[in-house]
Amino acid sequence: MIPKNYKNRLIEESISKKMRYSGAVVIEGPKWSGKSTTAELFAKTVVRLQNPITKRQYQTLATISKEEVLSGEKPILFDEWNEVPEIWDFIRVDIDENQYKGAYLLTGSTKKQNIPVSHTGTGRINSIFMRPLSLFESGISSGTVSLGDLFDGKTINSVRSTVAINDMARFICSGGWPDIIDLSMEDQLSVPRDLLASIIEKDVDEVDGVKKDKEKMRKFIRSYARNISTLATNKTIYQDQINEGLLIDPKTFDSYLNALQRLYIIENIRAWSPKIRSASTIRTSEKKQFVDPSIAIAALGMSPEKLKQDYSTFGFYFESICTRDLRVYAQTMGGEIFHYNDSSGLEIDLIIELSDGRWAGVEVKLGENEVEKAAGNLKKLAWLHENLKPSFLMILTNTQLGYQRADGVFVIPLGCLKP
Repeated sequence: MIPKNYKNRLIEESISKKMRYSGAVVIEGPKWSGKSTTAELFAKTVVRLQNPITKRQYQTLATISKEEVLSGEKPILFDEWNEVPEIWDFIRVDIDENQYKGAYLLTGSTKKQNIPVSHTGTGRINSIFMRPLSLFESGISSGTVSLGDLFDGKTINSVRSTVAINDMARFICSGGWPDIIDLSMEDQLSVPRDLLASIIEKDVDEVDGVKKDKEKMRKFIRSYARNISTLATNKTIYQDQINEGLLIDPKTFDSYLNALQRLYIIENIRAWSPKIRSASTIRTSEKKQFVDPSIAIAALGMSPEKLKQDYSTFGFYFESICTRDLRVYAQTMGGEIFHYNDSSGLEIDLIIELSDGRWAGVEVKLGENEVEKAAGNLKKLAWLHENLKPSFLMILTNTQLGYQRADGVFVIPLGCLKP
């Protein structure tokens, strides 16, 4: 049942498109991001396999009859399908036999080991990733500046954002979880804490069947959170844990990291590797990132008030929420988000690259004080790119005024952005 306060998601159009040519669509993403509710928009039959009774019924049916498992008016939604993994092969065979399009939807909050996952382009079962709500989807961003318009070279008039620094601190701490809608401010801040507790106490064990030390996992996540939006290596994080008195061997470290990636909690940013006219070596380290900054905030026990006490730290978390939103927006445009770093010391926070090869450089600055330096870095990267100039260069801020500088670089508040 779709709740009255449901916020329409940008991903809905992509799901609809995939259903036109796929027999089934798998919606993957972290817990509490709204996958099930959005999937219900497209389903005529809903099977909730996270319900223990339903799960046992379908585990039994899976040993008896494919037809019984797949009975119901199509499209059929199997919510948390990996609780009964046999469903995957039943659906695959049914699609082959009947040449279905848009017959099934599956949701999953984990990539459990030894369970097959979808492969884009198979024509049978295709996947799509769903993140928490962006500021635009939440109704917070005014949407007066469109990424699509920027890529198309359209003129952007001066705009104003109504998102103050206090607001941004709260949005970072509460996150983009649909369940926080209509809650009090205090309860909004409790949601990511409860989500993190659930992940540590239950999900990290279930994802790969390996029981983990809960205190070590908490410290592991805290170490990762302290290095959010940085190029810190796993070795750095490993050393950080040793400094906390946490003795964890490299194999265990890798298993903890793998569990959080399988739960879609950690979502690092890959390095962008264009052809450039420079002798500098492009570095390929991933930038450490969470799927939503509120998880890192919860891990460190921070609050909006604590965040505002240290604007240097605030900047790293602001970059995290910018990353989350740009990933949501770029996805609707067939794009991906990267970062850039080379041996000359040139770093660009984020790169938006579309499937047709167009790209844009983005620097993230909480305020106006480093805008000039950021613009210089962006222009240097544009000069280095020998094959294709950027569609635009942008400094993403939390300032009130958005405009285009005389040198062509855009200064845009996150609270004005949309796809």
